[in-house]
Amino acid sequence: MPKRVSTVLGREFGEILRALIARTGLKEAELARRLGWEHAKLSDLVNGKGGTSLEEFTFLLGVCGAKPDELQYLKGLFLESREKGWLQLYESVLPPHVRTLIQHERIAKEIVHWSSLYLPGLLQIEPYARALAEDSPFIGAQDAPKWVAARMDRRSIVAGDKKFVFYVYEPLLYSEVGSADVMAQQLHELLRMLVRPYISLRIVPAGRALTGDFSLLKFEKYEPVVYQGSLNSALFLDDKASIGLYKQVLQTMDSVALGKEESRELITSIVS
Repeated sequence: MPKRVSTVLGREFGEILRALIARTGLKEAELARRLGWEHAKLSDLVNGKGGTSLEEFTFLLGVCGAKPDELQYLKGLFLESREKGWLQLYESVLPPHVRTLIQHERIAKEIVHWSSLYLPGLLQIEPYARALAEDSPFIGAQDAPKWVAARMDRRSIVAGDKKFVFYVYEPLLYSEVGSADVMAQQLHELLRMLVRPYISLRIVPAGRALTGDFSLLKFEKYEPVVYQGSLNSALFLDDKASIGLYKQVLQTMDSVALGKEESRELITSIVS
């Protein structure tokens, strides 16, 4: 039997399916028995690894009492769940990709992020994030507090159970967001965060940017994932060719970026 590969879309599908199963009040093992399945088969499905036919899956949804809209949505995800990569289009200020991104950031063992537009979201202080929201023509005044709260909530991901590597474009250190005082607070925060042994930050000199912002997430059990966000879409890539390309970009950045101590010294010279 060929190895089943877990994809980003497949894991998202599994999370929604797991919530639907939880509504039944049944343990997975009991539900599997009622379906006449091996427990491992249901476990593979909710972990985004497939292993069932569309007919079997539709039967499962019926047993779980899925509503018509849930049935259609989950069947759509099921048919796509073995595809590599996932493009999400959205209109909301708090789009679906935020949940998908946070889910994967929480289970990652290492996060490598390149920032060319703004300082890394995972290291932003609230005044910096608020200034970004208030200055954005795409975030309304009524939505700004929710946007900032979501960004601050993501900061809880930055903990010692994983490794973080941030590549930051040098001009961002001089680009005033909010006010000079906000920028000073933000740069001091960067210095405080760099004391933590599981965080490293490398400054990429002006003129050496290779591409727009992206994150490479590495996992214990899954293949790496690249995330790219834009104004109205989010792209998750998990195919080998794409991952290889972005790893090459990071290797190039590593070769041109300032060292960790040089980067720290540059930030210190700016704030002092």
